[in-house]
Amino acid sequence: MPQDKESHIIHTIKAYGKSLLGFIRKRVKSDADAEDILQDVWYQFSNVLNSEPIEQTSAWLYRVARNKILDKHKKHTETLLDDMAGNDAGDDDDAPNFSEILLAEARTPETEYIRNLFWEQLFIALDELPEQQRQVFTWHELEDVPFEEIAKRTGENVNTLVSRKRYAVLHLRKRLKQLYDEMNDY
Repeated sequence: MPQDKESHIIHTIKAYGKSLLGFIRKRVKSDADAEDILQDVWYQFSNVLNSEPIEQTSAWLYRVARNKILDKHKKHTETLLDDMAGNDAGDDDDAPNFSEILLAEARTPETEYIRNLFWEQLFIALDELPEQQRQVFTWHELEDVPFEEIAKRTGENVNTLVSRKRYAVLHLRKRLKQLYDEMNDY
């Protein structure tokens, strides 16, 4: 790597490192995740810098960081959706994946309609749950709060919280099964 590009990378890391890490930390659940994402941003920055100039470095760095954060949340959401749908490794390989439909990159009217319908039905089903089950599910799955943190907030045992979440997931599976079947036919 030429000396001027190397010094530009070092200067950029010094100039934006702390603020970029703070930006990422606010949007992920752990410092380790934030540091991993920041490392991915710097890696991508050094690769892009070798191939093309970046006109607005700050905007580029924050956009890449935001995309990496969204990728991380998307991976977590895929796991959540598969869990709620009851997808197992033994499922029919020809059946469409529930999360693939909801998280598809394509923004067609059909996928937008299905996404909106899913979230609407999910929140209706969540409202049917007892308050404690709904709260545990919301904190753990939608807000990425670890069970240990929820236990501190509520004063409840972690095993109790896991059990409440399990009951919530079972209710949501049952309640969203018809929608899931319709989406698989889509």
